[in-house]
Amino acid sequence: MILALALLGMAAPPMAVIDETKTVREEAPPHGAIGMSTAYRISDAAPPPRAMEFRRRVLHLGAAVGEHPIDHDEVYYVLSGEGEVVSDGERATLRPGMAAYLYKGAVVGIWQRGDEPLSLIIAYPNPAD
Repeated sequence: MILALALLGMAAPPMAVIDETKTVREEAPPHGAIGMSTAYRISDAAPPPRAMEFRRRVLHLGAAVGEHPIDHDEVYYVLSGEGEVVSDGERATLRPGMAAYLYKGAVVGIWQRGDEPLSLIIAYPNPAD
């Protein structure tokens, strides 16, 4: 898709400035619908062509993004709260300022832990067209 746009002479815009409050919605987390979350699908507001996803998700108490296989690398970066991340059965605690770099082919997930919501950034590449 990006190659097709380039061949047609359609250049990417110089930038997209996105207000996360315009991207927010309350929904069950993906991959198992465990609990509830606040989703900020920030990169969805960027015009094409775009090559990555950049999202913020706040997992409410007891919520989780259930275990699922990934076909690309992903990064989970914690802004606030505490979480437990898993990758191929290996578990680790994440706190504010910590990131988990997760590798293509792994089975991954993350759970909210403690008594405050877990706010994190999730970033990964879009599939190549």
